[in-house]
This record gives sequence, structure tokens and C-alpha cells, in this order.
Amino acid sequence: MHNSIENVLFSGKEIENIVNTLAKNIEKYYNCKEFTCVGLLKGCFIFMADLVRKINLDFEIDFMTVSSYRDSVSSSGDVKVISDVRKDVAGKNLLIVDDVTDTGNTLEFVKNYFIGRGAKSVKFCTLFDKPQRRVKNIEPDFCGAQIPDEFIVGYGLDYKGKYRNLPYVGILNRSVYENK
Repeated sequence: MHNSIENVLFSGKEIENIVNTLAKNIEKYYNCKEFTCVGLLKGCFIFMADLVRKINLDFEIDFMTVSSYRDSVSSSGDVKVISDVRKDVAGKNLLIVDDVTDTGNTLEFVKNYFIGRGAKSVKFCTLFDKPQRRVKNIEPDFCGAQIPDEFIVGYGLDYKGKYRNLPYVGILNRSVYENK
């Protein structure tokens, strides 16, 4: 375990089991529907790579970068599009893949953004959910696990660009980011 990790929440094997379950649920839902899987970078990249390899359906993949954290441990609430999807979303079913849902600001923003551009439907898949932090009335459609209100890193999730490479998800020790 990395010395900046307070404790491990999910081992690599536990994450693998979560991803497999999510993939099966997504397959059931989209069984006879065309869809595009849109990853919200950067946090989703490892999760989405594992997830899409487990979904036994034909679908397109795209990415966008949105930000509301800006090197902090809490959302600013102000969501900005840093880079957009490359394909036209009009008339498409979209599955948005994200690493963590907390306030719901990003989900609400992304949903409104794509509906405003003519998407047929917008569903959300999140690896982890912090429902106690929710400020918007929006929930993920596919959720891997609910977690406590702690700052987590690993498996693609970061703090100031670090810790994404950890093969597990752990709680970042507060001493790393408090009083800085």
C-alpha cells in the first residue's frame, strides 16, 4: 500500500467484480439499442477501458473532458467543457461513464448539454457514488458501489494528477491535502 493511502476501500479483485456486474447490467439494458459510450476524462480512463472490454455488444466510443475540481478535493460547482466529443450526438443513445458521482453537478450539466444537442437519451454509469454529497436531484443509472464521503484515489482517480496508477482504490490521507 502506498504511504499516502489511509486504507484500501476496494482491491483490484473487488473492482474487477464490480466492473463485471456493471457490464452485465449495461448489456441487459442496451441489448437491442444502439448506443455510444462517452467517457469523462481523465478519471474514467482505466475504469472505462476495463468496462467496455466486458460489454458484449456493438457500440461506439467517444470521450470528453469536463472539469469542476481544478486540483481541489471538492467540486467548485462550476462545470466547464475542456474538450468535447468528436461525433454528432443528435438522435443517439448515450451512456456517460464517470469515475465518481458526488454533488451531481457534472451529471446534471452533461445531461443538459447532450439533451440540448439533440441526444435521444442520456444514461449514466459511475464506478463510485457518494450520495451524501448530492446537491442536484440526479442519480446514476448504473452504479458500481456507494462509498463514504472521503477523498479516494487509485484505479484512474487522482489528486493533482497523482495516484491514478494504483491498482486499488484507497482513501487519501488527509495530511496530503489539508493545510496546503
